[in-house]
Amino acid sequence: MTDTTQTQIIAALDIGTTKVCALVGQRDAHGRLEILGTGKVESEGVMRGVVSNIEKTIRAISEARDLAEKASGTTFDIVHVGIAGQHIKSLQHRGMLVRDDAQSEISQRDIDRLISDMHKLVLPPGDKILHVIPQEYTVDSEQGIVDPIGMSGSRLEANFHIITGQITASNNINRCVERAGLEMASVTLEPIASAASVLYADEKKAGVALVDIGGGTTDITIFKDGIIRHTAVIPFGGNVFTKDIKAGCTVMEEHAEKLKVNYGCALATEVFENRLIVIPGLRGREPKEISEKNLALIIQARAEEILDHVMWEIRRAGFEGKELIGGIVLTGGGALLKDLDKLTELHTGMTARIGTPIEHLAHGYQERLTSPIYATGVGLLLQGFADIDAGKVIPAIARKKAEAEAKAKAEAEEAARAQEQAKEEEALAGGSKWFDNVFKKTKEWFEAEPDSDF
Repeated sequence: MTDTTQTQIIAALDIGTTKVCALVGQRDAHGRLEILGTGKVESEGVMRGVVSNIEKTIRAISEARDLAEKASGTTFDIVHVGIAGQHIKSLQHRGMLVRDDAQSEISQRDIDRLISDMHKLVLPPGDKILHVIPQEYTVDSEQGIVDPIGMSGSRLEANFHIITGQITASNNINRCVERAGLEMASVTLEPIASAASVLYADEKKAGVALVDIGGGTTDITIFKDGIIRHTAVIPFGGNVFTKDIKAGCTVMEEHAEKLKVNYGCALATEVFENRLIVIPGLRGREPKEISEKNLALIIQARAEEILDHVMWEIRRAGFEGKELIGGIVLTGGGALLKDLDKLTELHTGMTARIGTPIEHLAHGYQERLTSPIYATGVGLLLQGFADIDAGKVIPAIARKKAEAEAKAKAEAEEAARAQEQAKEEEALAGGSKWFDNVFKKTKEWFEAEPDSDF
């Protein structure tokens, strides 16, 4: 892929516990997202959002890339990558900037200086800052300002929501991406990307909790007044449902996964008492009968535990259920569990819905792209285009552009030198021919009229 800012084609890479998904997209004339191709493969080298096997992860990334390139009919070597995992932490911090000229207008440069100061915070060993998200600003004594640009004042203060992660986890993702022949344009926290694709603006303003249930972790992002107020990671995801079914029904793991996907229900009261599911037994043994009611009870118990953690995080962030008018939005692969939204409403007392990325997709999209599974991937594409619109310089893309320009310049200079050399050789050849003609004519003249004195 050449100059991304010109072609408006970018790629996203969602490296999850159960899947690695690559998406290629562009914007149509109306600014909506058009997915050109996808590649989704099983992930075996990631555990709870963190890379645990480098080689397996590289292989999965390469396979997902190949599928996405084949489906889209294009190639790419720069991707926007998501990061998640239980190592993710968040904190609140307040920054202050004293301005020299109180009469001049506050500019983006002043805000950038405040954000830059946040990156100087002393963190626990091994941690790094992933995102610095401004919340409210205070100009002199005036509080609750969302956008201070254009105002005047001598003291600018701001509350920041800072998201951190382990350096080793980030480096391992970077290493896998690079060894797969790709380069990272940006790294975005996956729940932020998911929020960009499934949440509506009025929900963020009214207050909403996004619960992204992935394979290894459940990510929580709380919005209020259109601003991220809290982020957290719960070390439980869709895989724990499978493990519970495996232990509770004493079946093989592959059978447990099929039971969850095909017959799983998060609300046991919605399941008939006498319905049985028959699965193959081990070699030489009779088939095994599983009660659908018991299956639902196992799933419901684990789902309620996850929802208890969600409510604890909401209270820890200082929000009671009634303050989040938008309720809870469930997304991620775990949100595909039947009746999970109903259980969420009954267990938490808050409204709930399943979040899908359909809102931002252009007309004519494939139906499978509306699945919550693709929420993070679509969100990463949206974040990539948002960076381009904001005029942010993405180092990887800028470097690729500089390399392409340098190569084109070198090729042009080489062509000019070759052309100049050809002209010189032609001129030299012409001069030699002229000299030969003069010598020939002179020789002929002497031979035709010999000197009589000799």
